[in-house]
Amino acid sequence: MAVEGLVLASASPRRQELLGRIGVLPAGIDPADIDESVRKGERPEPHVARLAAEKAAVVAARHPGRIVLAADTLVAVGLRILPKAEDELTARECLQLMSGRRHRVLTAVTVVDARGVARHRTSISIVRVDRLSAADIHAYIASDEWRGKAGGYAIQGRFEAHVLWMQGSFSGIMGLPLAETRAMLATAGLLG
Repeated sequence: MAVEGLVLASASPRRQELLGRIGVLPAGIDPADIDESVRKGERPEPHVARLAAEKAAVVAARHPGRIVLAADTLVAVGLRILPKAEDELTARECLQLMSGRRHRVLTAVTVVDARGVARHRTSISIVRVDRLSAADIHAYIASDEWRGKAGGYAIQGRFEAHVLWMQGSFSGIMGLPLAETRAMLATAGLLG
């Protein structure tokens, strides 16, 4: 059932699916379409928080009096922010960098309530990936699951077979930490 007054500032089918898991169907979808470039010297946590806040602000300005939910997810190895993989070369480089190592997945969420008050939370999870062979990487690239994904993988798909362990929010790694999101929507007056 659609939640009146809620606008999701994302066209991500994953985020819509995740919201459905907590019984929320946005009444509107309005992607922010902002510049997501990393600023010089910007570290992962401030970067992802800034993008979620900017997306929420842009969409809230277009929908005054409505509740807006925005999120952004990134993968970081150390202080290095990995890109969203839009081509095979980028996906391959990301997978090679994560092979046999730990990385962080950060998902920032911003909710702007009907009065225009913004609240922010960032979920940080740690994922350890098995050592990936050239054949493993080739097979994953052939699956096409990596396309458009932060760090070049989707944990809820074939790549899960290469995850040795994780600490944190599985839904946050997918793109929307549900515990934090549910609490924020409740504070905004949408959920009991």
